[in-house]
Amino acid sequence: MENFYYGIDDSTSYVATHEAPTTWKCVVNGEFCGVTTKNAMRGPMWSADDPCMSQLSGFKSTALVRRLLSVASSSLIDLDLDLDLDLDLGLSLGNEQCSNPTERKEWGELTPAQRIEYTDAVLCLQKKPQHIPREEYPGVRNRFDDFVATHVNYTLNVHYSGLFLPWHRHFLALWETALQEECGYSGSVPYWDWPKWERDLAGSPLFDCSASSLSGDGEYDPSEQGLQGPGVYIPRGSGGGCVRCGPFKDMQIHMGPFPRNLPDTTKIPAPAFDYNPRCFNRSLNNFVGTHYNNVTIVDRLLASTDINDFLTVMDHWPAKPNGVLGVHGGGHFSLGSTLQDLFASPQDPAFMLHHAMIDRLWGIWQSKDVKNRNALNGTDKILNPPTAKIVTLDTDMEFGVLGRPRSVGRSMNPTQNGYCYSYT
Repeated sequence: MENFYYGIDDSTSYVATHEAPTTWKCVVNGEFCGVTTKNAMRGPMWSADDPCMSQLSGFKSTALVRRLLSVASSSLIDLDLDLDLDLDLGLSLGNEQCSNPTERKEWGELTPAQRIEYTDAVLCLQKKPQHIPREEYPGVRNRFDDFVATHVNYTLNVHYSGLFLPWHRHFLALWETALQEECGYSGSVPYWDWPKWERDLAGSPLFDCSASSLSGDGEYDPSEQGLQGPGVYIPRGSGGGCVRCGPFKDMQIHMGPFPRNLPDTTKIPAPAFDYNPRCFNRSLNNFVGTHYNNVTIVDRLLASTDINDFLTVMDHWPAKPNGVLGVHGGGHFSLGSTLQDLFASPQDPAFMLHHAMIDRLWGIWQSKDVKNRNALNGTDKILNPPTAKIVTLDTDMEFGVLGRPRSVGRSMNPTQNGYCYSYT
């Protein structure tokens, strides 16, 4: 009997027999566990209420071998097909919308104890062994560094390109899952509301150096320079040296720094993954926040009429006038050289909160108009060279050791395809 293969998503292929199967049977680890009947054109949509899911409840997002078999008659056709299936961040499979999304909150909305739980989980990842082989990537020293190196590896694909928003959305989801599953974190990724603290970063609960902060400013370094270029001037910040307060005091970072100017955008600057231990530094800069991350600009971003306008305010790309940072660049330049590093910026623990704010604003904008929900613009290479591929919903995104490849289309909605979160 001929077998028909039907791919419902990136990580799973379902196997059917006959031309229009409506009944699907599932075998997990060699044992029959249930039957589900779904729309034949859509294939089986396994979710939390399906028979098989009760037997999978003990698994999280580690790899699991699931054998899916289709039935054309009353007998089970045994096909020798083992599928390595990632359980999609431990959430329900398929395209169903989640019913009870977790809330990602602004940092100041968390209690001090909740903030400390988050930073403790980040510190926990810094003590866990890396998954990336050190012989190939000597700068990767712990699980936290796995995220840094992955960002380095894909920087030239996921910045100033059509992959920027969906790739970082899934990067955040993988980060959140690692905190929860590997370090016992009970919350969700918080976000940094830029306009709320634009005039006083050092006085904010984010960067006030308290035990419940993300640490604060670095020591004053008189050698730090401002940024000056065609049509732009950003004065130096207030620190520039090593961070000596808060939960990340005396933290060591291991990769970079990478050059700001890229004469060749087709390859990562060498040596990309050398071990270069040094202190984590910061330089708080209220000038940047008040000019590039204020409420007026955020409102302008949310009022964008299409994805081209949205990306222009976000990153001043595709249009990139001299002298202007987008809100994305503004957040990076608000905290000094560690977060300014295009490649290795996740070494600053504020990176994830900055990108959670970006993801929040993208989600708000998507929800305002149905035509924007799947809107994309750009290619799969930085600055969109003419030879690069146009990004579509079917474009696959890579995440190295962090997780399986994922299509752009499965990263467009924060309450579908394994995502189940919202923002306050």
